[in-house]
Amino acid sequence: MARINHSVSEYPDFVIDEIVARCGDDMHGAVKALLLINEHLEAELSRLRRASACGMRAARCPSFSLH
Repeated sequence: MARINHSVSEYPDFVIDEIVARCGDDMHGAVKALLLINEHLEAELSRLRRASACGMRAARCPSFSLH
């Protein structure tokens, strides 16, 4: 599977404008929303790494859940 790596400089301004607009033109709100999304994605990545380390076997990681 190909990995897509974007740097902030690669995003067109209209994408950033759209994020801010969806937050009622509130820059603080937009940054907060992006930080919350990032936190959620980091938590999901952590869960997936734990699952990978356990070989996705519930017997080895009884508390593991993908949901």
